[in-house]
Amino acid sequence: MTDLVITDAEGRHVPDIERLEKLCFSMPWTAAQIQSQLSDESHIFIAALSPDGRVLGYVGAMLAADEGYISNVAVDPEHRRQGIGGALIAELVRRAQERSLVFLTLEARESNAPARALYAQHGFSDVGVRKNYYEKPREDAILMTLFLK
Repeated sequence: MTDLVITDAEGRHVPDIERLEKLCFSMPWTAAQIQSQLSDESHIFIAALSPDGRVLGYVGAMLAADEGYISNVAVDPEHRRQGIGGALIAELVRRAQERSLVFLTLEARESNAPARALYAQHGFSDVGVRKNYYEKPREDAILMTLFLK
């Protein structure tokens, strides 16, 4: 999608992000939880916006010292397979490198082959399994990490 705008998520984006949470996850975050993750010294939270300003996707990461823990990645189901997820991951990796992080890591549902393939395309590798990590439905998580140094 060529007219996509990648930017820090802001308070005005929270309602759109909350809508996407409900569309994409069985246990969606609340508006208050989303608001607490917006970009600051310990978070990177990026939104992909359509030309009219709607949030089409987002990615968030919590930072601890020189480590990055990706919390959520979501793309509106109507806009998947258009490069939005890849653009968000690429921007997150760029910002992680700017902050001299050693790695970015995340959990993905074992059954979520499209997401796992996207992360692998951006250099993430399977490094472990978290048994019964997810609920609704209960499922293992594959721990994936991108080492930046």
